[in-house]
Amino acid sequence: MASSRDTRTATAVSTAGPASSETPPLEPIRSRRRVRFLDDDQLDRLQDGTLRILEEVGVRFPSDTALDILGDHGAMVDRDSQIVRFPRDLVRRALSVAPRTFTMAARDPRFDLQLEDGVSYFTTDGCGVATIDWDTRQQRASRKSDIAEMARIVDYLPSIGFMWPTVSAQDRGRTSQLHEIDAAYNNTVKHFQAMVMGAEPARRAIEMATVLAGSGEALRARPMLSDLICSIAPLAQDHEGLEAALVFAEAGIPVGFLAMPTLGTTAPATSAGALVVGDAEVISGIVLLQLAYPGAPVFHSIMKAWADPRNGNYVGYSLDNRARYAPVEMAHHWGLPSMAACFGTDSPTAGTWQAGVEVALDPFLGGLAGPELVTGLGLDRTYTLLYPEAIILDDDVYQRALHALLAEDVSDEALALDVIANVGPGGHFLAERHTRIHMRTSLKRGLTHELAPEGGYRDPVEVARERVAWIRENHRPEPLDPHKAAELTRILSAADRDLGGAG
Repeated sequence: MASSRDTRTATAVSTAGPASSETPPLEPIRSRRRVRFLDDDQLDRLQDGTLRILEEVGVRFPSDTALDILGDHGAMVDRDSQIVRFPRDLVRRALSVAPRTFTMAARDPRFDLQLEDGVSYFTTDGCGVATIDWDTRQQRASRKSDIAEMARIVDYLPSIGFMWPTVSAQDRGRTSQLHEIDAAYNNTVKHFQAMVMGAEPARRAIEMATVLAGSGEALRARPMLSDLICSIAPLAQDHEGLEAALVFAEAGIPVGFLAMPTLGTTAPATSAGALVVGDAEVISGIVLLQLAYPGAPVFHSIMKAWADPRNGNYVGYSLDNRARYAPVEMAHHWGLPSMAACFGTDSPTAGTWQAGVEVALDPFLGGLAGPELVTGLGLDRTYTLLYPEAIILDDDVYQRALHALLAEDVSDEALALDVIANVGPGGHFLAERHTRIHMRTSLKRGLTHELAPEGGYRDPVEVARERVAWIRENHRPEPLDPHKAAELTRILSAADRDLGGAG
């Protein structure tokens, strides 16, 4: 009987063209090419702006634990306002011990993410609040079962390196973030990035990850969980986020700090101003973790947006989007790995012109910028609404970038000089053995190349819906060991009882 991985390969052949037996289990974007969005002088000026904000203005840390740590290491702490100012040399000393690369492990080691230069692992978008129902096609609030369904699709698609909870488990109340971990661990072998907030939920999350790893030491060596903490713009940290980040860092779990400045409201109405505000928030959180637990794995992320001056609406995409990938270079200038922002169109509907044009350049430019991690495929309506087919449509855009950035093959077989000489001027290549070998793989077929019975090509959105349905029907991820699954259920039941989760 074929395994789920054999099924994956067979289906990839039938729907996306023949695949080589050497195809890796993940297909991250690997690019030798680089585009500089910022030159060294611009990076230095941005970094100096961040350092000035940290030293002269400060960041609010609403956590006594964080204030104690920062004060003990030489930061200037105002207990009444909870604002901390950071001397420049303290920032640089703290960042000097932060690792530039590390591993984000998966349940199946073949899917481990080895963060390194020139390799970009993409993930889903998160954490949306609504779903177009998989069967009824009616919009409703998102729930845990949606995360389980998406995890199976993530497990199937080689473009997705790891999973971020695409939507939130709103049917699980205060323990929703722990239920999201459970849904993922039971439905994909890939790495899972959570958004757990609070010290006690973080401890329960570590307990769940330890079940998979086998021990705390094994988890530290191969962290099968990471966590993303959002700051509060402008220039403030979140209490629950800080408490969780410190618990995760102590256990060796990778932690990313994400700033989301909005030009004109929670940040200056200029790109550079928004970038330095966001950078100050991110760097201040990373400094805290490095002072508390030197060498803790961390990553840097800024995802900026705009406020429409006519109505105050939050807008994720602008025609002037030059600095969308500036945060990648800013992170690397600090010596930190980066998580970049892609996809997440403002379109309220999947498959429209707007949904396509807004994200069309994202993975290509992202690959050229060189982030280690990139979010996020699969959501519409500005990161809030899940259409099941959206993940397949975004995957098609991703595949176009992946192939565009592949190195050109100029081997003797690819040059085909002997074949050209044999055919000669005015000849035809269709009858050549070389053509029979390569013609089926030379055209990289996307969603736009699915043949219609009556001739021509089918509607790509319809094809995307069918592929989602096929994955749901046919792909069975490698199941979690029953004893481990039962232990996760026990931990969740205790968390629901102790922390007040929904039934």
